[in-house]
Amino acid sequence: MSAQVRKDPHVHLNVFLRATGHHAGSWRHPDARPERELDIDYLIGLTRIAERGLLDSVFLADGYSGRMSKLEPFTQLAALAAATERIGLIATVGTVYNEPFHVARQFASLDHISGGRAGWNIVTGAGSAAHNFSMEEHPQLAERYESGEEFVEVVKQLWDSWEDDALLYDKKAGRLIDPGKVHEIHFKGSKYSVKGPLNIPRPPQGYPVLVQAGSSEAGKELAAKTAEVVFTAQQTLGAGREFYTDVKGRLGKYGRTRDDLVILPGLAPIIADTEAEARDIEEELFGLLNKEAALKHLSHYFTVDLAEYPLDGPVPVDKAKPYGSITTGISSRHEVVVDAAVRDAMTIRQFVSRSAGGHGHVTFTGSVVQAADFIENWFRSDAADGFNLLPQLFPNGLETFADKLIPELQNRGLFRSEYEGSTLREHLGLARPANTRHAAVGE
Repeated sequence: MSAQVRKDPHVHLNVFLRATGHHAGSWRHPDARPERELDIDYLIGLTRIAERGLLDSVFLADGYSGRMSKLEPFTQLAALAAATERIGLIATVGTVYNEPFHVARQFASLDHISGGRAGWNIVTGAGSAAHNFSMEEHPQLAERYESGEEFVEVVKQLWDSWEDDALLYDKKAGRLIDPGKVHEIHFKGSKYSVKGPLNIPRPPQGYPVLVQAGSSEAGKELAAKTAEVVFTAQQTLGAGREFYTDVKGRLGKYGRTRDDLVILPGLAPIIADTEAEARDIEEELFGLLNKEAALKHLSHYFTVDLAEYPLDGPVPVDKAKPYGSITTGISSRHEVVVDAAVRDAMTIRQFVSRSAGGHGHVTFTGSVVQAADFIENWFRSDAADGFNLLPQLFPNGLETFADKLIPELQNRGLFRSEYEGSTLREHLGLARPANTRHAAVGE
């Protein structure tokens, strides 16, 4: 199948920020700075490296449980917005443990603060958080998706409760706001009942960019219906093309075109000037890995303890838990991780090494030129519109990408030479949505 003509001929790149890197052993690397994970100046520095590389956006994951040490995303992104000019700012916010009004207000605020650079990665939340919110158990998947769709609809209606020209600032007439252009929404659904209006004007982008992560059947359908960017995990070019064709093929029934959705598989790269240098970095990171902890984590996908099996023996794929049985995270990630072990007939050592660097995403180790070849091949083969980057070591891996790989992509005509717009929607080639409830004059 030949690649179709794209409206935007450039690769899209988002970087998933993490203080020391996405390899499980990265925090022990001599160049890593784990003690600065809450230092906003350090985090600003990482974001400025990404902006120097003209990347579309940075992304923060988040959750409501566990022994994590990270800043709350709205607080962090507001600080990053004030210290940068163009790069997009995407935050993960779950629907199960929040209220639509709060989320609508927070994202509208971030979009105003950043001048239209906000994006919302929509998740339903992990089951381990239930007991932190006076709940006995996490809702089942079907219920989470149903209530999640309703949640997003409420948020969008709240953003649309202000017409774009509702603010007048007419000093002479003494009219600050046209009250006839700020509307109650009177939403009543199966779970939420919200009167409105929102207490902040419509975001500069209309809606912050709507992002979704996940590759399950329900996730793909929801992505086709509502998402504008999809973060996904595909381990091979063939799997990437299959997912890309599947999801893009569902858009038509919702009145959307293939250019209305940007698909970004995760890519966990280790890049250096030469492949040999990159392999040395990979081996160094693996040597820093806590093998016992890694085996314990991966055993979550199996009915047995992997630590009881020889490291250089095969992964006991016959002991894998049934797909769909993992409910504490992204359910489709289970399938991706185990399928990779089956497909490549991995030893447990290889399984640990691959998983430690990519969290179920495709890993890549090689030279700058080889990495550019990899990205170009996926892009031109309609397996991706770009990538959600997970550098295995920060800041070094991000600096190499921004300062060496980006110029190589630019030389091939695959990446922008400057930011042509100021909003995240403009970076991604996405239209600003019209107010679906109240069409403002001239819209």
